[in-house]
Amino acid sequence: NNMTDQATSYKLSTFSDDSIIQTLGCKVTKSTDLPPTYQQLEEIEVQRREVLRGGERPFWRIVLSWNGTCLRALCLDWLVWVPIGIFVAMRILLRQHEMEDILADSNIDILGGFLSFFLVHFVNQTNTRFFEMYKLAKSVGGKITEITCVISTTFRPAAALRLVRYLNAAHVVGYVGLNGPYSKEQFFDHINAKYNLLTESEVEIIGRHGWNHKSFTEIVTWCQHDIRKAKTEGVIDSGEMRELNKLILGFKDSMETIYDYCEQPVHFFYIHFLCLLSALYLPLFALENAFSVGSNDEWSSEVITGLIVILQSTFVIGLRLLGQKMVDPFGDDFEDLSVLSYVIGTIEECQLILSAKKNITDIDESLEKEMATSTANHVIS
Repeated sequence: NNMTDQATSYKLSTFSDDSIIQTLGCKVTKSTDLPPTYQQLEEIEVQRREVLRGGERPFWRIVLSWNGTCLRALCLDWLVWVPIGIFVAMRILLRQHEMEDILADSNIDILGGFLSFFLVHFVNQTNTRFFEMYKLAKSVGGKITEITCVISTTFRPAAALRLVRYLNAAHVVGYVGLNGPYSKEQFFDHINAKYNLLTESEVEIIGRHGWNHKSFTEIVTWCQHDIRKAKTEGVIDSGEMRELNKLILGFKDSMETIYDYCEQPVHFFYIHFLCLLSALYLPLFALENAFSVGSNDEWSSEVITGLIVILQSTFVIGLRLLGQKMVDPFGDDFEDLSVLSYVIGTIEECQLILSAKKNITDIDESLEKEMATSTANHVIS
């Protein structure tokens, strides 16, 4: 438990040199930083859902987009501008002074090939990790709705309502325990006030654990006690109790697996290795291309070669940034998972399931026979 508590603060905030982490594109959470407000989370969610539909746009709209694209991240990464500056500076020097090409036999392309391999592997690794965590996040909500479907026809109404609100409360508290942008004050309190998931006394009980993984575990245990009570009262039999416990443990396992992923992010050694290779390779690539133009004063050759330098910088740095964007799917970037939509959607779907049977009228035998006859006649004709 102590390991889990320490590991849930997974934004690499424990490094002493914050500048290194910021260079890698990771978030640094300091004690003075405040989590986003609920209104900000809603605004981010709207933009996030808009970005998700961006792939369906026409080509020209995709290219000219800004939010959720690599353009913004590339413009803010200082390493993009270093090779461009080196290329421009060397072209100015070579126009004024004839210099020997010191990189003529350096085989920089071989280094670029190895770097491309490592970058593609990094992106593939983080992409797999991202979608595994997406499946887990959706599985958490899916297990809650499955349990709600079962108990809506077996439990007493009051008992079903309490078990469902406990499950949804555990869902929300589970994301609060990740110590990301979803805080107790700005995330849980607002949802709890709107949907009445926990009473004040229940909030006080789980708050003793510090709103971490233990709080989530305690609420799940409450759910299991309610199932056991239903079995004792004869509301469900042993088979139904086993099935419900299996679903609840599956719900708990999915959320705990998310904690496991967050406990062990992509190795910092690997990310640092990629950053170091990029920082060494791109300046050398810019120098090699600057010398390849020679002392030719034709601006067209310089422009074309300069575009190649920009393209290579975009490729190398863009792949690294793409991988880093997918390392932490539960942040506040536009590319992260839509946690707020998952939570609210699950709560409202559970409310729909519990209220659905109230809208069903008694069985009308004449109506059912009439509809069956009409269907049979249609099939025969």
